[in-house]
Amino acid sequence: MEHLERRRDRVEERLEAVLDGVEPEQLAEEVRHVALSGGKRVRPTVTVLVCEALGGEPDDALDFGVGIELVHNASLVIDDIIDESAVRRGTPAAWMEFGHGPAIIASDGLLGEAFALFSADERAMQTVSEAMVELGEGEATELVAQPTNEREYMELARRKTGALFRAAAELGAIAADADGYTVEAMGEYAERVGVAFQMRDDVLDATADAETLGKPTGHDAEMERPSLVEVTEMTAEEANQRARAESDAALEALETTNAPDSQSMEYLRDLAEFVVVRER
Repeated sequence: MEHLERRRDRVEERLEAVLDGVEPEQLAEEVRHVALSGGKRVRPTVTVLVCEALGGEPDDALDFGVGIELVHNASLVIDDIIDESAVRRGTPAAWMEFGHGPAIIASDGLLGEAFALFSADERAMQTVSEAMVELGEGEATELVAQPTNEREYMELARRKTGALFRAAAELGAIAADADGYTVEAMGEYAERVGVAFQMRDDVLDATADAETLGKPTGHDAEMERPSLVEVTEMTAEEANQRARAESDAALEALETTNAPDSQSMEYLRDLAEFVVVRER
């Protein structure tokens, strides 16, 4: 566990350093409120672990990891505005704290800082740009044509959640200078982890306690959002089984990379297991 905590700590340190350079002060306050209010740092940790699993140095992937975390946080700001969610990670959402206009500017500021970190590497820019297209199309699709069956739900989950997980892993492989096949395999692993993560999130929204979860529950049903439970009328147990199937497929993709056994590979395997049993 110490191995993992050290990498998360390095991500956190680099994230704070990047945000310390933001100007003017008002924008700096807003982006720090969003990005430093908590969070599991799953995506940047995946970036660092993938890089290390493929023979790179953890620090080689830090900027890419921080960048994908900033993109993720920028998307959460917009999600909270659309959903009118007042709380994020147990603290006021950006729009509640600063107003709609400043929150949107904060989201833009986070994206700007992120792309500055990717700009030195053409492959990184392409990877994140493709993920942003998928994310944007997913958000737009959800607003105008919500899914009505499991197949449509899975496509939406792949775009809205899986795309950034895929980018996180591919960035780690790029930082390790991996070949195209390995980049793709790591991307598939992480995309499936992201979809499983979203499925479990839907179950928790329907069944968990708000204080434990750190955000309001029952929100999917209230907002008529396309939760797996709502779209398919699955039981929580059945939805968890679907998430487990995605987790198993993620593990299969991971093994095709033929990366040697290491602590980082073990943590990547553990992540695929954890996302389907987590309680928050």
